[in-house]
Amino acid sequence: MKEKGWKDIPIAGLIVEAGNAKEYKTGDWRTFKPVRDVEKCTNCLTCWIYCPDSSILVSGDKMTGFDYDHCKGCGICAQICPVKCIEMVKE
Repeated sequence: MKEKGWKDIPIAGLIVEAGNAKEYKTGDWRTFKPVRDVEKCTNCLTCWIYCPDSSILVSGDKMTGFDYDHCKGCGICAQICPVKCIEMVKE
C-alpha cells in the first residue's frame, strides 16, 4: 500500500475510513499523562467508564494501566477518580 502524500490527505485531516482509529497513535498530542498509584487504587473502574479514548486498560475486574498510544491526556480520569489515585504528570 502506497503511503499518502500531503496532496492526498483531505482538508482538515479528516479520517474518511470507518473503524480505523486504532491505526492513529493520537497519544503524541499529549502534554500531561496519567500515572496511577497502585496502592491507592480500589479498582472501581470509574476512570474506565469516563475515558473518552478507551485508554484505560482492564484485565478481569482490575485496572492494569493506560494505553499511552491513544491517551490524549485530557485528565478526566484523574478528575473523577474517587480516591484520587491518578495524577497527571507533565511529559
